[in-house]
Amino acid sequence: MEGILPLFKPAGMTSHDCVFKLRKLLRTKKVGHTGTLDPDVTGVLPICVGKATKIAEYITDAGKAYEGEVTLGFTTTTEDASGEKVEEKPVDRTITRKEIEQVLQSLTGEIEQTPPMYSAVKVNGKKLYEYARQGIEVERPTRKVIIYAIELLDNRESFEGEQVSFKFRVSCSKGTYIRTLAVTIGEKLGYPAHMSSLVRIQSADFTIEDCYTFEQLEEMAAEGNLADALQPLEAGISYLPKYRINDKVAEKVKNGALLQIPEEFVGISGPIIVVTEDGKALAIYRSHPTKTGMMKPDKVLRNDQ
Repeated sequence: MEGILPLFKPAGMTSHDCVFKLRKLLRTKKVGHTGTLDPDVTGVLPICVGKATKIAEYITDAGKAYEGEVTLGFTTTTEDASGEKVEEKPVDRTITRKEIEQVLQSLTGEIEQTPPMYSAVKVNGKKLYEYARQGIEVERPTRKVIIYAIELLDNRESFEGEQVSFKFRVSCSKGTYIRTLAVTIGEKLGYPAHMSSLVRIQSADFTIEDCYTFEQLEEMAAEGNLADALQPLEAGISYLPKYRINDKVAEKVKNGALLQIPEEFVGISGPIIVVTEDGKALAIYRSHPTKTGMMKPDKVLRNDQ
């Protein structure tokens, strides 16, 4: 089996739990996920099977899109609904739609985020959530992320009540913490906040419409047509630029040869997919760090054709 299985991750499971379950279903050990989703979060989790595990990092590096909900009024230890209440301040005024939209607009573009203590980011070789469980607060590295677009998914003109919730849709770069984004939205509106729900609606070019639930996959396994759920390896890297080559060059690529950067790709540091005339992805290249005008293989995907 080889390809990408777009899974709809259910709540209550870690990404690793999903991989473990799919290894049994698919009867293969060569299964890998494409980036951690918190147990509470549902939605698109592309799973790489067989040779497709070679491209997992490129799917992880691609943009993501989410639909989340911010609740103003209190914040939690984990910045989401599963944590313990930390700071509380009831909403004591009417918040207008215009205010929220201005805040969302101010967060578009490159922003800085500090990962939450309950996250898998490593500090001194140890994951932050391991420190958090021991009650140890450590200094966390600030990172830059990009918010490509963010919009309010609520048609109300004004928001009132001791706790105010509203939904939003965001498309962003890898490494963006939507929990932290929810907290920041609250801060800019003057209130402690947390992310009360989250669904990932897109990862690379995979959307919810492409996804299968575990129930559907178990049914397909029982019917013996589980392979139908797999999309080709190429689907996971379809967002990358493609360089089409002939069979003669293909043989060199399979052996990891350096290539001259084609004119149309000058200035692109990578990655670039090198594909055969019939569209099969052979390798992923990027510009050579020392040899001007040349590119080298990042990863050879197929060398047995």
